[in-house]
Amino acid sequence: MGATSRSIASALLAFACAFGVVAAPAQASAALPDDFLWGVATSGFQSEGSSPDSNWSRYSASGRTHDTIGDSVDFRHRFAEDIDRAADLGAKVFRFGVEWARVQPTPETWNDTEFEYYDDVVAQIRARGMKPMITLDHWVYPGWVVDQGGWMNPKTEADWLANAEKVVQRYSGIDALWITINEPTVYVQRELTYGGIALLQAPAMFDALVRVHRAIYDRIHVIDPGTRVSSNFPFIPAVSEAVDSVFTDRVRDKLDFLGIDYYYGVALSNLTAAYSAIDEFYNVTPQPEGLYDALMRYSRKYPELALYIVENGMSTDNGNPRPDGYTRSNHLSDHIYWMELAREDGADVMGYNYWSITDNYEWGSYRPRFGLYTVNALTDSTLTRVPTDGVETYRRIIENNGVMEDYVPVKAPAFCSLVDPPLSCINTHRQGSS
Repeated sequence: MGATSRSIASALLAFACAFGVVAAPAQASAALPDDFLWGVATSGFQSEGSSPDSNWSRYSASGRTHDTIGDSVDFRHRFAEDIDRAADLGAKVFRFGVEWARVQPTPETWNDTEFEYYDDVVAQIRARGMKPMITLDHWVYPGWVVDQGGWMNPKTEADWLANAEKVVQRYSGIDALWITINEPTVYVQRELTYGGIALLQAPAMFDALVRVHRAIYDRIHVIDPGTRVSSNFPFIPAVSEAVDSVFTDRVRDKLDFLGIDYYYGVALSNLTAAYSAIDEFYNVTPQPEGLYDALMRYSRKYPELALYIVENGMSTDNGNPRPDGYTRSNHLSDHIYWMELAREDGADVMGYNYWSITDNYEWGSYRPRFGLYTVNALTDSTLTRVPTDGVETYRRIIENNGVMEDYVPVKAPAFCSLVDPPLSCINTHRQGSS
């Protein structure tokens, strides 16, 4: 389609979408590059089970969470089969975390057996032709760090860096991608919720996280030259500038790409994101076109950085179908459609991870289910992985390197999105730029 005819069509389609007449139909998108990184994600504490003493094992046992962690989905002993499932999808990246509490049970000792477990995880990922994406801190630190005051003790920064450097040294030279700290703003929020810090200590924790990220970024590039390093941050619509200011803006010069976690949007016609504040993610109405808005926002704000969607997924309530009939397959395809359109409009998106390969412990509860494979952790002693409709859809997307050109999103754009106002409220920019 020529530029003029496309512009006219885009304007008409945008008008129809804005007033809910039709869902936004597919546009011919620029082909994704052959080296585009399709992946899946998981984390240590949430999925491994057999949890050692840590801040989160203590939070889980405190009686303040809905569920206790138990054995979770036992990734600790079933990692090979879950990695096989990811490889069978055609995934190129497998994200996991090396748990500090597992490998350093006391200030003076390291657990070689647990490091050998992570050696096996890495070996399995690489044997199946995938790239490891290794997270150094997914909100969990050892019990002995809790006892010394957690992030409010300056010594914790040195201890954190010693552990992180040991992990990087062990897994250098394997073509890994490195994530230093998972979602720093939510990390601080969770510590506030469960008493790891007091409200007035939040700025000091952000300062500490900024310092250790900046320090380990430099060390990684010495120990593992040529690798790429980032921190993934949660995209929170309507307050994104405030979220950026406490961490991402402060480490911009120490990022090799920008890791983005996108789960929900906000619009005048969709205010359900408020449910995320009480961890009822299954009650949030997905807003797929918000991913486009978020990607375009950061391609403008940080033009020097490629973008990687480190986490994206949809929760269901205990694995039950959503009342609106929207499925994991719909969610995946719709978000990939909008991601591709953002690339066509200039966003340098290098990769996409689905969160998560299996259901897991969602920080206090097994009720929110995000997995491509569902697992009834509380009721099924066999912890059987049951494929959702997202499995075949993601396999097809990876095989085709995107959605098909004639794909029509199931969910129409929300009315007046507030993901990146005022542009996101206008809608016309979403239909392509040429």
